[in-house]
Amino acid sequence: MGTEQLIVALVVVAVVGFALARTIRIIPQATAAIIERLGRYHRTLTPGLNLVVPFIDRIKEMIDLREQVVSFPPQPVITSDNLVVSIDTVIYFQVTNPKAATYEIANFLVGVEQLTVTTLRNVVGGMDLERTLTSREEINTELRGVLDEATGKWGIRVNRVELKAIDPPASIQDSMEKQMRADRDKRAAVLTAEGQKQAAILTAEGEKTAAVLRARGEAEAAVLRAQAEAEAAAMRAKGQADAIGMVFKAIHEGNPDQRLLAYQYLQMLPELAKGDANKLWIVPSEMGRVLETLGGLFGGDKDGGGKES
Repeated sequence: MGTEQLIVALVVVAVVGFALARTIRIIPQATAAIIERLGRYHRTLTPGLNLVVPFIDRIKEMIDLREQVVSFPPQPVITSDNLVVSIDTVIYFQVTNPKAATYEIANFLVGVEQLTVTTLRNVVGGMDLERTLTSREEINTELRGVLDEATGKWGIRVNRVELKAIDPPASIQDSMEKQMRADRDKRAAVLTAEGQKQAAILTAEGEKTAAVLRARGEAEAAVLRAQAEAEAAAMRAKGQADAIGMVFKAIHEGNPDQRLLAYQYLQMLPELAKGDANKLWIVPSEMGRVLETLGGLFGGDKDGGGKES
């Protein structure tokens, strides 16, 4: 009897321990647990320690509440100009309503993927290739708006949509590369021509400025030479005038007679003719009287000598 009681006690303890283990549920952070009671939704467990009714309540699913990143494989999309491009997308989303994510859709990841593909085809189908390649931000915005609205009833919020790659066909890529090379060569030729033009303009302006400066310098030099020559001529004329004035003063102070003045006059005439500015020598009208005076002087001396002899 004692052994049977011990076995019963152990069984009871085991059942109680198992029941307690099924009663206590510890939910990790950023996770939600969907509890069903007798096959129907009962409540959502939050992170931390939670108590449930064993054998009646069960955990339907554990939902990760963190932001999730899903990269979908490249999808072929036809543009409005009938070109097939391969687009690789990345979706950033987060579960905001665990109950809706569990019961409104069977697999929300597959649903988000298929919705992204169809929406991408609708958006890119209305664009040509050039606009598709240059309007990534516009495509991302339209995709996010459509996905966020469609997945709202699933308890999912789409935070961001990114296009990782847009790959046009190989033939189109080759044509685009050729066009880009042609554009670069064109820009290089234009820049070279503009550089040569600017260099020619600067060279011409430099030569013009140098010629103007040379002409201005030559003109100023000519003016300075003319001023110097005029000053030199004025100084020479002033010197000659001063010399003549001094001679005239000395002669008058010495009270000379007519014959001495005539003789001095003849001696000064060659000196007056030595100047560089004297291109023409004019014989004054008094020259005849001077010669007559000198002739009379020499004639008188000759007669006087005859008388003395």
